[in-house]
Amino acid sequence: MESIFHERQEGSLCAQHCLNNLLQGEYFSPVELSSIAQQLDEEERMRMAEGGVSSEEYRTFLQQPSVNMDDSGFFSIQVISNALKVWGLELILFNSPEYQRLGIDPINEKSFICNYKEHWFTVRKLGKQWFNLNSLLMGPELISDTYLALFLAQLQQEGYSIFVVKGDLPDCEADQLLQMIRVQQMQRPKLIGEEAAQSRDQRLLRSDVDQAIEVNHPFDGTGMLDEDEENFQRALALSRQEIDMEDEEADLRRAIQLSMQGSRQSEFLDSLSQNVPQSPHTSQTDPLSSEELRRRRRVHFEKQQQQLQQQDQTPKLHDKPTLTSSSPQADPDGDMSEEDMLQAAMNMSLESVRNDLNTEEEK
Repeated sequence: MESIFHERQEGSLCAQHCLNNLLQGEYFSPVELSSIAQQLDEEERMRMAEGGVSSEEYRTFLQQPSVNMDDSGFFSIQVISNALKVWGLELILFNSPEYQRLGIDPINEKSFICNYKEHWFTVRKLGKQWFNLNSLLMGPELISDTYLALFLAQLQQEGYSIFVVKGDLPDCEADQLLQMIRVQQMQRPKLIGEEAAQSRDQRLLRSDVDQAIEVNHPFDGTGMLDEDEENFQRALALSRQEIDMEDEEADLRRAIQLSMQGSRQSEFLDSLSQNVPQSPHTSQTDPLSSEELRRRRRVHFEKQQQQLQQQDQTPKLHDKPTLTSSSPQADPDGDMSEEDMLQAAMNMSLESVRNDLNTEEEK
């Protein structure tokens, strides 16, 4: 529809837009229409003067404003009719009894001019399709052949005066193009004020919402601070969560290590307790304290020392080599580590078992 000429409404120049949309070009300007209106006013004044310039009717006519135009840009049907006469066109009232008796189907006409309360617009056939060229619309509105009669009837019901344009309209590019192709329109063009009203309503709605927010949450300069504080608290919480996860992982690793160490130490103590004599007052199932374990080691160490001394003084019947303890002959209460003391006790226990076996063989 880009080839269709369509003037949009400016001020009250709807008569100018109506004529130009009908003729499909900038044929008339407000100055030219004003000139036609002034000419009509002068012709009426001359007719009134024929009755005498001193008559009451003539003086009243001079005091009244022009009926053919006003300061807003409105022009009468006489101005439009005279403007079309330049192109050999004539206006006939569509809803007059004379025209209705002709029984002409509106679809066989070429164009209509409609008027209601000083607003003028054109409905014209271009090619083989009808278009509403109302200057209050954002663009041409396609009217189907079946809807044309209903559209005109609706205008009549709303109080419009409809005029049929008789004569040959000047050639135009849109008419020639639409003789070869047909167009489709998916969406009806909006009114010019409709989009402005929607934009205004949206602005008012946003303003009302902003005011409501302002009433409920007055802006005191802390809005951004509250948002920054919220973001800081969120980041701090995430950081704490990561630290807690790291601490939990570290605690878990330590627990696993202690568990493994405890398991190894428990196995070692179980093997040691099988070789170390148990105190009559202590159950094997009772856990040994560090002091009790140290005392048992000392007793066992002293006993092993006595046995070694006795073996040195007693002659051997069989000269068999004996294993000597690899443990240091130091005071068990010295600065020995727990593992050294446990290892020494184990070695002495094994040596004691071997010596007992040797004694049994000698006997």
